[in-house]
Formats: sequence, C-alpha cells, structure tokens
Amino acid sequence: MIEIDGAYGEGGGQLVRTAVALAAITGTPVRLRAVRAKRDKPGLAPQHLAAVRAVASVCGAECSGLDLRSQAFTFVPGPLRGGTFRFDVGTAGSVALVLQALLPALACAPGPSRVTVVGGTDVRAAPPLDYLRHVLLALVHRVGVRAECRVSRRGYFPRGGGEVEVSVAPGRPRPAALEPAERPERIDGLAHVANLPAHIAERMRAAALARLGDFSARVETAVLGPADAVGQGGAIVLWARAGHTTLGAGRVAQRGVRAETLGDEAGAELAADLASGAALDVHAADQLLVYLALAGSGGFTTRAVTSHARTAIWLIEQFLPVRFEVGVAGALARVAVRSR
Repeated sequence: MIEIDGAYGEGGGQLVRTAVALAAITGTPVRLRAVRAKRDKPGLAPQHLAAVRAVASVCGAECSGLDLRSQAFTFVPGPLRGGTFRFDVGTAGSVALVLQALLPALACAPGPSRVTVVGGTDVRAAPPLDYLRHVLLALVHRVGVRAECRVSRRGYFPRGGGEVEVSVAPGRPRPAALEPAERPERIDGLAHVANLPAHIAERMRAAALARLGDFSARVETAVLGPADAVGQGGAIVLWARAGHTTLGAGRVAQRGVRAETLGDEAGAELAADLASGAALDVHAADQLLVYLALAGSGGFTTRAVTSHARTAIWLIEQFLPVRFEVGVAGALARVAVRSR
C-alpha cells in the first residue's frame, strides 16, 4: 500500500482525485492522510467524497474512513469495469471535478461506460462545464481517449441539481507531443446565463471580444430558463483550436462581479496564451499530465507550471514508472514525460 501525504504541495482536492484514479488504474492500494490539510475547511468536502466514491464504484474498491470531512482514508481497488453509472454530489459541488477523477479510470476500463453526474455544472473554484466539454475532452481525444458529453440540465450554487452524462470508450492514452499552430484556425465561445437577464450574457460576450482584439472569434450567447437550469448562474468559456491542440479560458458568474469583468478576464487569459505560443493553457496542463503519463511519453509547452501541476507530477511518479522533466523553452515552460 502506498501512503500519500495529502498536504504535499498545494495540498488540495486535485491530489485526492488523482490519487484514487491512479490507484484504480494500477490496482495499487493507497492510504491518504492529512487530506486537504492546507484548506480553510480540511478533509473531504461533498464533491471530493463524491469523486472518491465514484471511482470506488467503477473498480469495486474497498474503502475505510470515507466520510464527510475525513482527513484520512484507505482505498483498496478491485478490477476496473465499464458499465452504466449514476452519481449525485448532493450539493452544488462540481460535476467537472468528479468527472476529472472518473475519466482516466473509465478510459482504462475493459468496456465502454456511460456515467451521469448530478451537482453543480458552473461553480466557483472549478472548471466551468463548457471548459470540460470543449477544451479537456478535445485534448484527451488528441491522446486517444474518446469521450462525449451531453448536458441535460445546468445547476448552480447553492442547490446544484445540474445533470451531465458522459460516454467513454475504452482505450488507453497514446503518446502525443502537443504543438500549437502559429495562429488559431478558429476561436469559439459561449456566454450563458440561467434565470437571469439576457444582457448579462451579452455583456460578457462583448467584453471578451474586445479583449481578444485582433483574434477573430465567434462567441455565442444562451439564456436558459427553469426547464434547463436549476437556480441562477452563468459562465463564459472561450476555446481556440490551434494545430493539434486546444486552448481555453473561462469564468463563472459571481454575485457582485460585473459581467464585463468576467468577459474581459477570460478574453485576456486566452489572448495571452495565444500570443505566447503555448501548447496548453495552465489549467489544461494540470489536467493532461495523468493522460500523458499513462501513455508513457509526450510533452507540451505552457506559460507556467503551477503548484497544482507540480503536485500532480510528484503524485503520478509515485504510481507509474515515468519521470517528468520540466524545463524552459524561451519564455515558456516545457514539460515532458518519459518511461523509466
């Protein structure tokens, strides 16, 4: 059994989700201690608990200490299996973060899977759902993982209630060196609001387009009603297809934050990534590491290697026979993974 210090590095929920996913894939029992020790409310929050239980379900894991706010638990996996699954966070906890834990495990399962997750689709401190749909899934497809996402209903803080279905075909990731084109072939985006005035989405869109400047983009708006969303909320997500990669940026609507600020920040972030020539934005860099490690080879450039990414690198090397190399490529950081 591997013992993992949950306070290592950034010491957050990503470490928990990635650890149980890798345990399920490799068949390695794991014990986590000091779970989320660096957070204001340490231990397993509802969305982390839902993610661990979801991964446990797809591999028949035996768990102990798996309770709300638990700061230590063990996870002893059985064999991975495909099938049909449904998981409910029970709060507005992030659907996208639960799916982050499930996707690599389901890709390594012996058969196809269809999983439904109920919770918050666009909530603070988590990727907006459209970022997962249009950026992360495009990138994992590039490394050989086929997954499709369908949104039945959106859900926001505090009630949650959003419902998302993801279908995953079996297929272990393959090596890939991600390099961008000199200019994006296409930039798309979606600014949406639910049970709120349409002008909020329009203002997010206008600010994002203004910030993108010389880059030509097509950003759509959507206004959802009670039939399509639980509660009030919204988000803007932008994504750019550039060669063999996709870069993205997004912001979730927050009470007290102007729509123009959200659109401007998302547009500025994507414009900076495109101008830098990076292959991945910093959020995708964190999330793609596990797929490249499972492939045993690959690499990319990004504007910065975050503490989230460095923590993930440390954790992945505990489970898989790979070594990451982090270096400099001009003004960018370059990350490569090699088998060892």
